[in-house]
Amino acid sequence: MQFHHNGYVSGDPRVQPAAGVGIDRPEELPDEVDVLIVGSGPAGMVAAAQLAQFPGVVTRLVERRPGRLEIGQADGIQARSVETFQAFGFAERIIAEAFRITEMAFWKPDPGQPRNIRRAAVTPDDPSGISEFPHLIVNQARVLDYFAEYAHNSPGRIRPDYGWEVVGLEVARPGDDGALPEHPVTVMLERVTGVGVGAGDASHAAPLEGELTGERRTVRAKYVVGADGARSRVRESIGAKHLGAQSFHAWGVMDTLAVTDFPDIRTKCSIQSEAGNILLIPREGGQLFRMYVDLGEVGADTHGEVRKTTLDEIIAKANDILHPYALDVRDVPWHSVYEVGHRLTDRFDDVPLEEHGTRTPRVFITGDACHTHSAKAGQGMNVSMQDGWNIGWKLGHVLDGRAAEALLETYHDERHVVAKNLIEFDREWSRLMATKPEDLGDPAELEEFYMRTFEFPAGFMTQYEPSMTVDSPAHQALATGFPIGKRFKSAPVERVCDGNPVQLGHHHRADGRWRIYAFADAAAPAVHGTALADWANRLAEASDSPLQAHTPDGSGFDELFDVKVVYQQSHGEVDLGSVPRVFLPEYGPFGLTDYEKVYATDPAHDVFEQRGLARDGVVVVVRPDQYVAHVLPLSATDELAEFFRGAMLPR
Repeated sequence: MQFHHNGYVSGDPRVQPAAGVGIDRPEELPDEVDVLIVGSGPAGMVAAAQLAQFPGVVTRLVERRPGRLEIGQADGIQARSVETFQAFGFAERIIAEAFRITEMAFWKPDPGQPRNIRRAAVTPDDPSGISEFPHLIVNQARVLDYFAEYAHNSPGRIRPDYGWEVVGLEVARPGDDGALPEHPVTVMLERVTGVGVGAGDASHAAPLEGELTGERRTVRAKYVVGADGARSRVRESIGAKHLGAQSFHAWGVMDTLAVTDFPDIRTKCSIQSEAGNILLIPREGGQLFRMYVDLGEVGADTHGEVRKTTLDEIIAKANDILHPYALDVRDVPWHSVYEVGHRLTDRFDDVPLEEHGTRTPRVFITGDACHTHSAKAGQGMNVSMQDGWNIGWKLGHVLDGRAAEALLETYHDERHVVAKNLIEFDREWSRLMATKPEDLGDPAELEEFYMRTFEFPAGFMTQYEPSMTVDSPAHQALATGFPIGKRFKSAPVERVCDGNPVQLGHHHRADGRWRIYAFADAAAPAVHGTALADWANRLAEASDSPLQAHTPDGSGFDELFDVKVVYQQSHGEVDLGSVPRVFLPEYGPFGLTDYEKVYATDPAHDVFEQRGLARDGVVVVVRPDQYVAHVLPLSATDELAEFFRGAMLPR
């Protein structure tokens, strides 16, 4: 963490200086904003946290609840999400309070006594070590708290505006001259009662039930992000179609404090019995656990009668499934009954599919507003957060003048495919979870599916197609371990300035900047005469280099780009005096040197071997949301410049 570059900091270094609209931020909602986010769930809070790093962008977030969420339904945090938490600066803190999943146990009927269950298999949660980060369980409310803290501590000082519900939304059409108003989206809001004192503060007030009061506000926005859940008013207002159906299979879910003789109560379990199935998820805190209890098939004509199932009935069913073990429930902080549904919205913005590419979208939907599925695969919150990050940095770049409006069209193209794949995966996982072992073609089919597909629920199967921010894989062979379009997989390296072993990817913060990683050729570090030195000098000095072509006048090169180098030598063999200056930029009002961009190979974990990097050197370009955008040889400076001409606007 770097924080003394503007002068000595004696307080909390996580609190960045306020800037732009974050200085004297008005308490009341303004009449006009650049971005209005509707909903403070995972997608909305991530979008707000990212946009808080763009203090020139007026962003407000409205939420119907009167205060912070206290009990969240989602709790599964996949490793890709923990990588995201690292970018937003709170991975270590949330890991410390969360429950960590390292394996999963599979229980099935005992062949000798089918009425009883027995442990049939135990599988590792991440058998291939796909991420250095863990799979966690923690209350969704705590995740939102951390993102709210980050947004409030960022230069833009964003806080949710609680107690407002969207009752209408209209997008202006172009006038006779073909132009739109500067703020073409009109959002009608109505006040909800029960807003507690201090509800707008980072600490939040406890939610209270409320009804509409009749107080109305109209806010005009350049863009709107609808993160307002499965019954989204924003989705309804833009005419997007939420397509799909119920599976007519019901589950009771309860967060439970209980005494039991079931031996795997602190292990994630799939329990299949003659009486039905349970998915058991241990929760944070050492005692709490969640059970998804199979309530069986329901008829299409029952009109939700199963939702009247009482808590006592869910507990009785759980005991029946766990036989011969017993569950003595002492407290249930939260429970619900739901029928599995799989729905996907036809488009994730306000532009009809037949008009896609003809005009810029102005309204976007994220999270449950555009994709809904079962909770048992632990995907809803995780995928929603990536929705929010995707649209957040893109809106920041467009409104900050870094990129053309066409960048916003890529949101639907990228995230709709991810949601479609998620629903297909979840449909199969839900089917297997609800099927009795004797009805499966192979009794071990469930655990084999879990092992075979672990990379998908962990969040690492996403691979974006070529676009203005993802290039073709023409040079992919130079960096086989950094597939273009997939997330940048971190690796151990050594920081040259102090010899510290670090994870390279952990220094990719959610600050809206592009990363350019130069993995050096085998020559010893030198200011001149090597392939890396020639590349670095061209990057720093050529008029068409990204740093020269896109950095605003009066700004440092690292304001938009974070350029790092990794040498093949160990840190003791790298002389900082021989490193090209582009990797040692000046920053802050005192013109101090940033020493944390120069790395060396960790002899015990050679990144060049681990990630299949060419020994002649290679450049890896990474988007602000950690996805690999391009792979190039050190000689391809023209191609690098051409890529950024397509992704960014000239200064």
